[in-house]
Amino acid sequence: MKVEQKGHTTIIKDTQGNIQSFLEKVTNQHNSYKAQNLILDVSHDTNTTLKDIKLFSDLSKTHKKGKKSFVLVASAIDFNAVPTSLLVVPSLQEAHDIIEMEEIERDLGF
Repeated sequence: MKVEQKGHTTIIKDTQGNIQSFLEKVTNQHNSYKAQNLILDVSHDTNTTLKDIKLFSDLSKTHKKGKKSFVLVASAIDFNAVPTSLLVVPSLQEAHDIIEMEEIERDLGF
């Protein structure tokens, strides 16, 4: 697990290729990140399935209650099949763009 801070955003990259253990580690350390926008990058693991992505639903809901963004970066999945409660994008740049848009929406009171 590699953690990187960029301004008001924390990027956490899965380096082991095990979605389940990655989710457990992030969930256990969530209090450290709850004041930051969060990008979880599992894009290097090409075996990630939609089922794996759905495992992040509870963590996403918990994080969004704190009025912060939660974005997953994944590749090789059907983005149209992802539940609307999760934000999943194919690249880190798109994740940063979404967070920027959500920050603007929060500033405007949406």
